[in-house]
Order: sequence, then structure tokens, then C-alpha cells
Amino acid sequence: MTQYKIWMQGATDRNAHMPYIRELEAHVRRILDPQFDFSFNTTTPPATTTHAVTEFRMARNFMKNAVHAQAQGYAAMAISHFQDAGLAEAKSLVDIPVLGLGETTMMHACTLGRKFGLITINPIFIPWHEDQVIRYGLTTRCVGVRAVPCKVADFMDAFSTDEGYAALAAKFQKEVDVLLAAGADVLVPAGGLPMMMFGGRQTHRKVQIQTDGAPIVNGITVLLKAAEAAVRMTALDDLAVSRRSNYVQPPEVALKEFMEQG
Repeated sequence: MTQYKIWMQGATDRNAHMPYIRELEAHVRRILDPQFDFSFNTTTPPATTTHAVTEFRMARNFMKNAVHAQAQGYAAMAISHFQDAGLAEAKSLVDIPVLGLGETTMMHACTLGRKFGLITINPIFIPWHEDQVIRYGLTTRCVGVRAVPCKVADFMDAFSTDEGYAALAAKFQKEVDVLLAAGADVLVPAGGLPMMMFGGRQTHRKVQIQTDGAPIVNGITVLLKAAEAAVRMTALDDLAVSRRSNYVQPPEVALKEFMEQG
């Protein structure tokens, strides 16, 4: 029987990105423990551009939805946007656990090997992810950030056709080889799209990525299992984020003004 519900938050649109969302939701249903359920909440318009102002818009949406999730009785929020836009702010707004795909996946990657490498979906995200690595104190654990030159539409095609997958896999393999040569022993696709495409067990794919024994982390699995663990640890030990510094809760009037702003 379901006891807890997780609010999954994406930066994707259900109509524009249905091939990806269909695969993601089926995967989450497979991996969740029986006591947990979820809803996948989209963003319209989605992250249609690779610019800081778009990430700012995503952050604002995620922050507001964290408040809505808590008010609706969700036990945790899991943000499946690797850039972690608004993550620290969202953690400060609510009492339920809020987890970000980037932070959670990179921290877990450090338990799997000495060095990890990131592969993002567009070169413009390289400095963003490099900043994340610095912010999380992982510069000595990350060998570098690479990018597959592609568009979101290429991923939609890859989720839908074998030909699309093979074309994208060849580009991904090229970046994997660079990171392996640089010393990576864990590979992290930087985003839900490449995670669902290449991460974890992909035995159903006709083309397999060659990694010389380095795991490719499916951070969606890591994120949902970490959310389950956070909920259980809250229940067991009242374990929650620190309210000493970054995650100090705002004054009630500040939160009200934020939520009421158009």
C-alpha cells in the first residue's frame, strides 16, 4: 500500500517530449518501492533554449512547485533537471526533502570510483556543469566535462527509432572514449535524456556503449532511490537539511511575496 508520494519535477513538456517522458515514467514505476508512488510534473514552456535566463525561469518554477508539493502532502521532491536550477533555494522553502539530479548523481558517482566524467547534451552547458562541480567541492574527483553536439529533437528520434539511437550512440561513444583516456572510471550523462538513453542496464539496445568496465550512471534511478532514503531517514531520525546557513527558511512575508508574484 502506498504510504509516500514523490513529486518529480522536470524541465520538459509532456507533448513535445513524450518519447522521453514515456520511457522515464515506465522506468520509475519499475524501480520504486511498493510504499512509494510518484507524479511527473512537466514545465510548459519547457527549457527550449540553452541560456542562463531559461535556467532562471526553471529555478523559479521549481521553487514554487516545491511549496505546492509540500502543501499537497508529497513526502519529497525530486528535480530531474541536471543543472539543479533553484535547488538550494527550494531546499530553504520547505520541510520535505528536495533532491536535485546533478548533485545527487555526482555525489553517488564518487561512491563508485575515484574519478568521474560528465557528458552533457550541448557544449553550452559545459561551463554550467563545471560550476556545479566546483560548488559541490568535487573538482579533484571530476576529470572533465564533455558534450555531445546534438539537439533535444535528436534524443526524441533516438527514443523512437533504432537509426536515431545508433547515430546518437556513436557521438556519445566518442566523448566516452575521451573521458576514459583522461582517467574517468565512472561516467555520468549530464541530464535525464542521456541518462535514460545510455545509463544503467541498456541490454535492449542494439548498439552498446563500450566503457572498459566503467559504469554509466542512470541518475534517474539514483535520484528516486535517494528520495526514498531521504523520506525514510526523516521518519527514522528526523534527519533534514541544516537551517544554519544556505538553507535558512525565509520570513513568512518573503515567501508570501514570492508565491504571489506573477
